Amino acid sequence: MFENILVPFDGSAQSERALRKAVELAQLCNAKMMILTVYRHHSMLEASFSMVRGAEHDTPDKALAAGATEIANNGRKIANDCGFTDVRAFVRSGQISRTIVEFAKKHETDLIVLGSRGNGAIDGYLLGSVSHKVTGLAKQPVLVV
Repeated sequence: MFENILVPFDGSAQSERALRKAVELAQLCNAKMMILTVYRHHSMLEASFSMVRGAEHDTPDKALAAGATEIANNGRKIANDCGFTDVRAFVRSGQISRTIVEFAKKHETDLIVLGSRGNGAIDGYLLGSVSHKVTGLAKQPVLVV
């Protein structure tokens, strides 16, 4: 039925529920699974406004990339703990819903499984949630958990 399942994962409780559901589906279908964590890229102008500089990262983008990598790896660990090992984790930057849809197209996924609400900012309430945007933009089926 499904061969390649994409799970956008932001570390929220809802995205973890979606990940666990995707593991169940992947096991039933003998499918491969990809976890994608997307962080919003900060321009140099936005970075110049940052008053806080971490000891490890000299720009907000590097700190966000490191945090996103940790989240993606945690998602892979959750899948592994559920007994599913055919999973790869990816990190990308960009506008979240568009990045998810473009990644799904590029990697020829045939199902996207994502949480109904994640760790998005208040703009999700004003402009529409990521799950709503992905369901409208994606060409493949989207399961919202």
